[in-house]
Amino acid sequence: MKIANTSEFLSAEEIAEIEREFEIYPTRRAAGLEALRIVQKHRGWVSDEALQALAAFLQVDTAELESLATYYQLIFRRPVGKAVVYCCNSASCWLMGSRDLQRQLQTRLQVRPGQTTDDGKITLLETPCLGDCDQAPVIMVGTAGGTYEMHRRLTTEKLEELVNDLQKVYGGSSDEP
Repeated sequence: MKIANTSEFLSAEEIAEIEREFEIYPTRRAAGLEALRIVQKHRGWVSDEALQALAAFLQVDTAELESLATYYQLIFRRPVGKAVVYCCNSASCWLMGSRDLQRQLQTRLQVRPGQTTDDGKITLLETPCLGDCDQAPVIMVGTAGGTYEMHRRLTTEKLEELVNDLQKVYGGSSDEP
């Protein structure tokens, strides 16, 4: 796929933010992850065209930037909802009942892991560990823009409140289980 001029695919605001990162990092290549985050903050995800334009702008190989983008779970290579719900499936969370909570969440949102609600507002993802094993079970709610909130020691009641709050703020299915 041939890419047009970088400035046609990256906004002036994105370019300015990325250039500010060049002051912090020793090389353009080193700013790669931050540049991906900036593009995602503005667009909600990083498309193939944006990734190629960004690689050209950073003067790095597209495959190198792609490997960076796909390594980090918080960089989205396809569209996601306004809210992204990460269900921890570590051994600690599993032992503390995360499987039942995830089923409850799937029923309420009417999605499976990796899917987005029909209205495009909430995406459900699994993650191997959220690093709060002593607070299990844990769910993290984030936005494509990069804000995250942990929900610890979840119960079915707490999860129900969380889903209700998500639906008030972002929308999504409101069908009862």
